[in-house]
Amino acid sequence: MESPERIRSKDARPNDARQGADTPEELEEARKLHRLQWMIGMVLSAIYQDPNLTVEQASELVANAKQAALGMFPGKELAFDLLYKPRLQRAMRDRFRLQ
Repeated sequence: MESPERIRSKDARPNDARQGADTPEELEEARKLHRLQWMIGMVLSAIYQDPNLTVEQASELVANAKQAALGMFPGKELAFDLLYKPRLQRAMRDRFRLQ
């Protein structure tokens, strides 16, 4: 006979406690966050990989990404500046040898 711990761990899924607790608002926020992460990834890819991209175009991509992020998450400028701005700045420095 299996111990209760083994039965529970075998049947349990990750994040079981949260599975039934997701409200429509939480699901929508998770979708927006996933969309934002995908968008930032695309901007970073363009900065690093597009050989024809100019500094001005890359700066415009970054500015547009920030505006889109603030459109999805109003009032979260500080969060954007802490989470995504350093990655975008590093990409600009690496790609265009900026100071």
